[in-house]
Amino acid sequence: MNSSSLLTHLEKLVTCDTQNPPREITGDSEIFDYCSEVVGSGFRIAIRDHGEGHVSWFAVRGRPGVLFNVHLDTVPIGEGWDSDPLTLEIRDGLAFGRGACDIKGAAAALLAIAADAPEHLALLFTSDEEGAGGCCVQNFVESGEGERFGQIIVAEPTRCQAVLGHRGFLSVKTRFTGEPGHSSEARALSDNANHQAVRWAAAALEVAAASKQGPDDAGSCLNIGLIDGGTKSNVIAGGAFLHWSARLRPGDSNDAFLREIQACLPQGSTADWEVPFKGEPLPAGGQTDRTARQFCERHDLRGAGPVDFWTEASLFSAAGLPAIVLGPGDIAQAHAANEWVAIEQLEAAAQIYSNVVQRDG
Repeated sequence: MNSSSLLTHLEKLVTCDTQNPPREITGDSEIFDYCSEVVGSGFRIAIRDHGEGHVSWFAVRGRPGVLFNVHLDTVPIGEGWDSDPLTLEIRDGLAFGRGACDIKGAAAALLAIAADAPEHLALLFTSDEEGAGGCCVQNFVESGEGERFGQIIVAEPTRCQAVLGHRGFLSVKTRFTGEPGHSSEARALSDNANHQAVRWAAAALEVAAASKQGPDDAGSCLNIGLIDGGTKSNVIAGGAFLHWSARLRPGDSNDAFLREIQACLPQGSTADWEVPFKGEPLPAGGQTDRTARQFCERHDLRGAGPVDFWTEASLFSAAGLPAIVLGPGDIAQAHAANEWVAIEQLEAAAQIYSNVVQRDG
Protein backbone atom coordinates (compact mmCIF):
# COMPACT_ATOMS: atom_id res chain seq x y z
CA MET A 1 0.00 0.00 0.00
CA ASN A 2 1.20 3.49 -0.85
CA SER A 3 2.45 5.23 2.26
CA SER A 4 1.15 8.66 1.22
CA SER A 5 -2.45 7.93 2.20
CA LEU A 6 -1.30 6.30 5.44
CA LEU A 7 0.68 9.37 6.42
CA THR A 8 -2.12 11.72 5.40
CA HIS A 9 -4.46 9.96 7.81
CA LEU A 10 -1.83 9.70 10.54
CA GLU A 11 -1.03 13.40 10.22
CA LYS A 12 -4.67 14.28 10.83
CA LEU A 13 -5.07 11.84 13.72
CA VAL A 14 -1.94 13.10 15.50
CA THR A 15 -3.13 16.69 15.13
CA CYS A 16 -6.30 15.84 17.08
CA ASP A 17 -5.49 16.23 20.77
CA THR A 18 -6.82 13.10 22.52
CA GLN A 19 -4.64 13.07 25.64
CA ASN A 20 -5.98 10.90 28.43
CA PRO A 21 -6.06 12.36 30.99
CA PRO A 22 -7.77 14.78 30.71
CA ARG A 23 -9.80 12.88 28.08
CA GLU A 24 -11.59 15.97 26.80
CA ILE A 25 -13.37 14.24 23.95
CA THR A 26 -17.01 13.78 22.96
CA GLY A 27 -18.93 12.05 20.20
CA ASP A 28 -18.83 15.35 18.30
CA SER A 29 -15.05 15.64 18.44
CA GLU A 30 -13.16 16.33 15.24
CA ILE A 31 -11.36 13.00 15.23
CA PHE A 32 -14.61 11.04 14.91
CA ASP A 33 -15.90 13.40 12.23
CA TYR A 34 -12.72 12.74 10.28
CA CYS A 35 -12.99 8.96 10.62
CA SER A 36 -16.62 9.05 9.44
CA GLU A 37 -15.68 11.24 6.49
CA VAL A 38 -12.87 8.90 5.42
CA VAL A 39 -14.89 5.67 5.47
CA GLY A 40 -17.81 7.28 3.65
CA SER A 41 -21.52 6.60 3.42
CA GLY A 42 -21.08 2.92 2.57
CA PHE A 43 -20.44 2.17 6.24
CA ARG A 44 -23.05 1.94 8.97
CA ILE A 45 -21.66 4.16 11.72
CA ALA A 46 -22.70 4.22 15.37
CA ILE A 47 -21.15 6.70 17.81
CA ARG A 48 -21.83 6.07 21.47
CA ASP A 49 -20.88 8.76 23.97
CA HIS A 50 -20.86 7.26 27.45
CA GLY A 51 -19.92 10.61 29.02
CA GLU A 52 -16.75 11.97 30.61
CA GLY A 53 -14.65 11.28 27.52
CA HIS A 54 -15.71 7.66 26.99
CA VAL A 55 -16.65 7.45 23.31
CA SER A 56 -16.82 4.53 20.89
CA TRP A 57 -17.03 4.80 17.10
CA PHE A 58 -18.26 1.61 15.42
CA ALA A 59 -18.25 1.35 11.61
CA VAL A 60 -19.39 -1.71 9.65
CA ARG A 61 -19.65 -2.48 5.96
CA GLY A 62 -21.06 -5.74 4.63
CA ARG A 63 -20.85 -8.87 6.79
CA PRO A 64 -17.27 -9.02 8.10
CA GLY A 65 -15.99 -11.91 10.18
CA VAL A 66 -13.19 -9.91 11.83
CA LEU A 67 -13.40 -6.84 14.06
CA PHE A 68 -10.42 -4.46 14.23
CA ASN A 69 -10.14 -2.54 17.51
CA VAL A 70 -8.07 0.63 18.03
CA HIS A 71 -7.98 3.19 20.84
CA LEU A 72 -7.56 6.79 19.70
CA ASP A 73 -6.69 8.29 23.07
CA THR A 74 -3.05 8.83 24.02
CA VAL A 75 -1.09 9.33 27.20
CA PRO A 76 -0.31 12.98 28.10
CA ILE A 77 2.36 14.65 25.97
CA GLY A 78 4.90 15.03 28.76
CA GLU A 79 8.30 16.68 28.50
CA GLY A 80 11.45 16.02 26.48
CA TRP A 81 10.14 16.38 22.92
CA ASP A 82 12.37 17.70 20.12
CA SER A 83 9.38 18.67 17.98
CA ASP A 84 5.71 19.57 18.36
CA PRO A 85 4.05 16.35 19.65
CA LEU A 86 0.76 17.21 17.93
CA THR A 87 2.35 17.78 14.52
CA LEU A 88 3.45 14.72 12.58
CA GLU A 89 7.12 14.96 11.59
CA ILE A 90 8.84 12.57 9.18
CA ARG A 91 12.57 11.97 9.60
CA ASP A 92 14.69 9.13 8.21
CA GLY A 93 11.74 6.84 7.55
CA LEU A 94 10.21 7.42 10.98
CA ALA A 95 6.94 9.22 11.80
CA PHE A 96 7.11 11.22 15.05
CA GLY A 97 4.13 12.41 17.08
CA ARG A 98 2.13 11.59 20.19
CA GLY A 99 0.14 8.47 19.42
CA ALA A 100 2.00 7.68 16.19
CA CYS A 101 2.98 4.30 17.62
CA ASP A 102 0.36 3.84 20.34
CA ILE A 103 -1.84 3.45 18.33
CA LYS A 104 -2.94 6.04 15.81
CA GLY A 105 -0.58 4.50 13.25
CA ALA A 106 -2.73 1.37 13.19
CA ALA A 107 -5.85 3.51 12.91
CA ALA A 108 -4.34 5.30 9.91
CA ALA A 109 -3.63 1.96 8.21
CA LEU A 110 -7.22 0.82 8.76
CA LEU A 111 -8.65 4.10 7.52
CA ALA A 112 -6.59 3.77 4.35
CA ILE A 113 -8.11 0.32 3.81
CA ALA A 114 -11.62 1.57 4.56
CA ALA A 115 -11.25 4.44 2.09
CA ASP A 116 -10.95 1.86 -0.70
CA ALA A 117 -14.49 0.64 0.18
CA PRO A 118 -13.86 -3.07 0.76
CA GLU A 119 -16.90 -5.31 0.59
CA HIS A 120 -16.64 -6.30 4.26
CA LEU A 121 -14.94 -4.43 7.12
CA ALA A 122 -15.64 -3.67 10.79
CA LEU A 123 -13.83 -1.07 12.91
CA LEU A 124 -14.23 -0.21 16.60
CA PHE A 125 -12.35 2.93 17.63
CA THR A 126 -12.50 4.02 21.29
CA SER A 127 -11.25 6.90 23.41
CA ASP A 128 -10.62 5.58 26.93
CA GLU A 129 -7.92 2.88 26.98
CA GLU A 130 -5.06 4.93 28.41
CA GLY A 131 -6.73 6.41 31.50
CA ALA A 132 -8.30 4.67 34.47
CA GLY A 133 -11.89 3.52 34.26
CA GLY A 134 -12.16 2.68 30.57
CA CYS A 135 -15.61 1.36 29.67
CA CYS A 136 -16.01 1.52 25.88
CA VAL A 137 -14.85 -1.99 25.02
CA GLN A 138 -16.60 -3.50 28.04
CA ASN A 139 -19.87 -1.82 27.07
CA PHE A 140 -19.46 -3.01 23.50
CA VAL A 141 -18.88 -6.57 24.64
CA GLU A 142 -21.85 -6.49 27.02
CA SER A 143 -24.11 -5.19 24.24
CA GLY A 144 -23.63 -8.47 22.39
CA GLU A 145 -22.57 -6.70 19.21
CA GLY A 146 -19.25 -8.52 19.18
CA GLU A 147 -20.82 -11.95 18.94
CA ARG A 148 -21.17 -11.67 15.16
CA PHE A 149 -17.37 -11.73 14.74
CA GLY A 150 -15.25 -14.85 14.65
CA GLN A 151 -12.02 -13.02 15.46
CA ILE A 152 -10.95 -9.76 17.10
CA ILE A 153 -7.68 -7.99 16.21
CA VAL A 154 -6.54 -5.42 18.77
CA ALA A 155 -4.01 -3.23 17.00
CA GLU A 156 -1.50 -2.45 19.78
CA PRO A 157 2.19 -2.26 18.74
CA THR A 158 3.67 -5.76 18.30
CA ARG A 159 6.04 -5.12 15.37
CA CYS A 160 3.35 -6.65 13.14
CA GLN A 161 3.58 -10.02 14.88
CA ALA A 162 0.52 -11.86 16.17
CA VAL A 163 0.49 -11.99 19.97
CA LEU A 164 -1.88 -14.53 21.50
CA GLY A 165 -1.00 -14.03 25.16
CA HIS A 166 -0.17 -11.22 27.55
CA ARG A 167 -0.10 -10.42 31.24
CA GLY A 168 -3.07 -9.12 33.16
CA PHE A 169 -3.11 -5.83 35.02
CA LEU A 170 -4.33 -5.31 38.58
CA SER A 171 -4.38 -1.84 40.17
CA VAL A 172 -5.01 -1.62 43.93
CA LYS A 173 -5.13 1.19 46.50
CA THR A 174 -4.45 0.00 50.06
CA ARG A 175 -5.07 2.14 53.14
CA PHE A 176 -3.79 1.32 56.64
CA THR A 177 -5.14 2.95 59.81
CA GLY A 178 -3.00 3.53 62.91
CA GLU A 179 -3.42 5.28 66.26
CA PRO A 180 -1.64 8.67 66.28
CA GLY A 181 0.44 9.71 69.26
CA HIS A 182 3.90 10.59 70.50
CA SER A 183 6.70 8.54 68.98
CA SER A 184 8.16 7.81 72.44
CA GLU A 185 5.28 5.42 73.17
CA ALA A 186 6.27 1.76 72.79
CA ARG A 187 3.00 0.99 71.03
CA ALA A 188 4.31 2.82 67.98
CA LEU A 189 5.86 -0.44 66.78
CA SER A 190 2.42 -1.92 66.18
CA ASP A 191 0.06 1.08 66.08
CA ASN A 192 1.98 3.09 63.46
CA ALA A 193 0.19 2.81 60.11
CA ASN A 194 3.48 3.20 58.27
CA HIS A 195 4.92 0.24 60.16
CA GLN A 196 1.91 -1.86 59.24
CA ALA A 197 2.31 -0.84 55.61
CA VAL A 198 6.00 -1.66 55.31
CA ARG A 199 5.57 -5.04 57.02
CA TRP A 200 2.75 -5.87 54.63
CA ALA A 201 4.79 -4.65 51.66
CA ALA A 202 7.78 -6.81 52.57
CA ALA A 203 5.57 -9.90 52.79
CA ALA A 204 3.76 -9.06 49.55
CA LEU A 205 7.05 -8.69 47.67
CA GLU A 206 8.11 -12.09 48.97
CA VAL A 207 4.91 -13.60 47.56
CA ALA A 208 5.69 -12.09 44.16
CA ALA A 209 9.30 -13.29 44.28
CA ALA A 210 8.21 -16.81 45.22
CA SER A 211 6.05 -17.01 42.08
CA LYS A 212 9.14 -17.11 39.86
CA GLN A 213 9.46 -20.48 38.13
CA GLY A 214 13.10 -19.99 37.19
CA PRO A 215 15.88 -17.39 36.99
CA ASP A 216 14.56 -16.00 33.70
CA ASP A 217 10.92 -15.92 34.80
CA ALA A 218 9.60 -12.57 36.02
CA GLY A 219 6.87 -14.33 37.96
CA SER A 220 4.02 -12.17 39.22
CA CYS A 221 5.24 -8.62 38.59
CA LEU A 222 4.32 -6.49 41.62
CA ASN A 223 5.12 -2.79 41.76
CA ILE A 224 4.46 -0.43 44.67
CA GLY A 225 4.31 2.83 42.79
CA LEU A 226 3.12 5.28 45.45
CA ILE A 227 3.54 5.44 49.25
CA ASP A 228 2.22 8.22 51.50
CA GLY A 229 1.71 8.31 55.25
CA GLY A 230 2.23 10.12 58.53
CA THR A 231 2.84 13.76 59.39
CA LYS A 232 6.37 14.00 60.88
CA SER A 233 9.11 11.80 62.30
CA ASN A 234 8.13 12.12 65.99
CA VAL A 235 4.42 11.39 65.51
CA ILE A 236 2.96 7.88 65.27
CA ALA A 237 1.44 7.72 61.79
CA GLY A 238 -2.33 7.54 61.85
CA GLY A 239 -2.69 6.60 58.21
CA ALA A 240 -0.71 5.13 55.33
CA PHE A 241 -1.62 4.83 51.68
CA LEU A 242 -0.07 2.66 48.97
CA HIS A 243 -1.04 2.43 45.31
CA TRP A 244 0.39 -0.71 43.77
CA SER A 245 -0.12 -2.85 40.71
CA ALA A 246 0.51 -6.39 39.57
CA ARG A 247 0.90 -7.93 36.15
CA LEU A 248 0.10 -11.63 36.13
CA ARG A 249 0.98 -14.27 33.58
CA PRO A 250 -1.51 -15.69 31.05
CA GLY A 251 -3.70 -18.17 32.88
CA ASP A 252 -3.22 -16.57 36.32
CA SER A 253 -6.12 -15.13 38.28
CA ASN A 254 -6.17 -11.54 39.51
CA ASP A 255 -8.68 -12.45 42.21
CA ALA A 256 -6.60 -15.33 43.54
CA PHE A 257 -3.45 -13.20 43.61
CA LEU A 258 -5.24 -10.38 45.43
CA ARG A 259 -6.47 -12.79 48.10
CA GLU A 260 -2.92 -14.05 48.58
CA ILE A 261 -1.61 -10.49 48.92
CA GLN A 262 -4.36 -9.53 51.35
CA ALA A 263 -3.33 -12.49 53.51
CA CYS A 264 0.05 -10.79 54.02
CA LEU A 265 -1.43 -8.32 56.51
CA PRO A 266 0.55 -8.28 59.78
CA GLN A 267 -1.28 -9.66 62.79
CA GLY A 268 -3.47 -6.98 64.37
CA SER A 269 -3.46 -4.78 61.26
CA THR A 270 -6.46 -3.76 59.22
CA ALA A 271 -6.57 -2.37 55.72
CA ASP A 272 -9.07 -1.15 53.17
CA TRP A 273 -8.65 -2.37 49.60
CA GLU A 274 -9.86 -0.42 46.58
CA VAL A 275 -9.46 -1.92 43.09
CA PRO A 276 -9.67 0.89 40.47
CA PHE A 277 -8.88 -1.50 37.62
CA LYS A 278 -8.69 -5.23 37.09
CA GLY A 279 -7.81 -6.57 33.66
CA GLU A 280 -7.43 -10.29 33.12
CA PRO A 281 -4.56 -11.83 31.14
CA LEU A 282 -4.92 -13.00 27.55
CA PRO A 283 -6.37 -15.55 27.15
CA ALA A 284 -8.70 -14.77 30.02
CA GLY A 285 -9.42 -17.35 32.70
CA GLY A 286 -11.35 -20.31 31.31
CA GLN A 287 -10.50 -19.44 27.70
CA THR A 288 -7.92 -20.88 25.30
CA ASP A 289 -6.05 -19.53 22.29
CA ARG A 290 -7.08 -22.44 20.04
CA THR A 291 -9.38 -20.44 17.72
CA ALA A 292 -6.97 -17.51 17.56
CA ARG A 293 -4.11 -19.86 16.75
CA GLN A 294 -6.11 -21.44 13.92
CA PHE A 295 -6.87 -17.95 12.60
CA CYS A 296 -3.17 -17.08 12.55
CA GLU A 297 -2.30 -20.31 10.75
CA ARG A 298 -5.00 -19.69 8.14
CA HIS A 299 -3.61 -16.24 7.39
CA ASP A 300 0.09 -17.15 7.73
CA LEU A 301 0.51 -14.56 10.46
CA ARG A 302 3.94 -14.45 12.05
CA GLY A 303 3.56 -15.18 15.74
CA ALA A 304 5.35 -13.94 18.82
CA GLY A 305 5.44 -15.17 22.39
CA PRO A 306 3.41 -13.66 25.24
CA VAL A 307 4.15 -10.02 26.08
CA ASP A 308 4.25 -8.25 29.42
CA PHE A 309 1.98 -5.28 28.64
CA TRP A 310 -1.81 -5.42 29.04
CA THR A 311 -4.33 -4.77 26.27
CA GLU A 312 -8.09 -4.71 25.91
CA ALA A 313 -7.86 -7.96 23.96
CA SER A 314 -8.43 -9.69 27.30
CA LEU A 315 -11.83 -7.99 27.62
CA PHE A 316 -12.93 -9.62 24.38
CA SER A 317 -11.39 -12.92 25.47
CA ALA A 318 -13.25 -12.85 28.79
CA ALA A 319 -16.49 -12.62 26.81
CA GLY A 320 -15.56 -15.71 24.81
CA LEU A 321 -14.48 -13.79 21.71
CA PRO A 322 -11.12 -15.02 20.32
CA ALA A 323 -8.67 -12.14 20.22
CA ILE A 324 -5.11 -11.47 19.12
CA VAL A 325 -2.91 -8.39 19.39
CA LEU A 326 -1.29 -7.27 16.14
CA GLY A 327 -0.14 -3.80 15.18
CA PRO A 328 2.71 -1.70 13.82
CA GLY A 329 5.54 -0.32 15.96
CA ASP A 330 7.41 -1.34 19.08
CA ILE A 331 5.98 -1.05 22.58
CA ALA A 332 9.30 0.56 23.61
CA GLN A 333 8.22 3.70 21.73
CA ALA A 334 4.79 3.87 23.37
CA HIS A 335 4.33 6.59 26.03
CA ALA A 336 7.84 7.93 25.34
CA ALA A 337 8.99 11.42 24.46
CA ASN A 338 9.67 11.69 20.71
CA GLU A 339 7.28 8.77 20.12
CA TRP A 340 7.70 7.33 16.65
CA VAL A 341 6.70 4.50 14.35
CA ALA A 342 8.64 3.29 11.32
CA ILE A 343 6.85 3.94 8.05
CA GLU A 344 7.76 0.45 6.87
CA GLN A 345 5.90 -0.90 9.91
CA LEU A 346 2.80 1.08 8.94
CA GLU A 347 2.99 -0.28 5.40
CA ALA A 348 3.48 -3.84 6.67
CA ALA A 349 0.49 -3.57 9.01
CA ALA A 350 -1.70 -2.16 6.26
CA GLN A 351 -0.77 -5.08 4.01
CA ILE A 352 -1.49 -7.64 6.75
CA TYR A 353 -4.83 -6.04 7.60
CA SER A 354 -5.74 -5.82 3.92
CA ASN A 355 -4.99 -9.50 3.40
CA VAL A 356 -7.22 -10.41 6.34
CA VAL A 357 -10.02 -8.18 5.07
CA GLN A 358 -9.86 -9.66 1.58
CA ARG A 359 -10.26 -13.16 3.01
CA ASP A 360 -12.47 -12.77 6.07
CA GLY A 361 -13.75 -9.20 5.96
